[in-house]
Amino acid sequence: MRLKVLYFAQLRERFGLAEETLIAPESVVTIADLIHHLSTRGGVWLETFTGGAAFRVAMNQDMVELDTALADGAEVAIFRPVTGG
Repeated sequence: MRLKVLYFAQLRERFGLAEETLIAPESVVTIADLIHHLSTRGGVWLETFTGGAAFRVAMNQDMVELDTALADGAEVAIFRPVTGG
């Protein structure tokens, strides 16, 4: 499955990239699977996605839950929640 993954704000800074095209293995079928797959890169990826920090995900510009099924060619955006003051 081919995905375009976008990283915003703090995640973009931590990972050193704003976006990437990813060919996901067959085991990646949901957003949660994608997050787990990214965490297997180790280092800052593992710290970010398993460290208990909150993040949000949108697929094709719609907010989604972690159990949402991925679609081939989808655009997946990952970002920290934003709060106002």
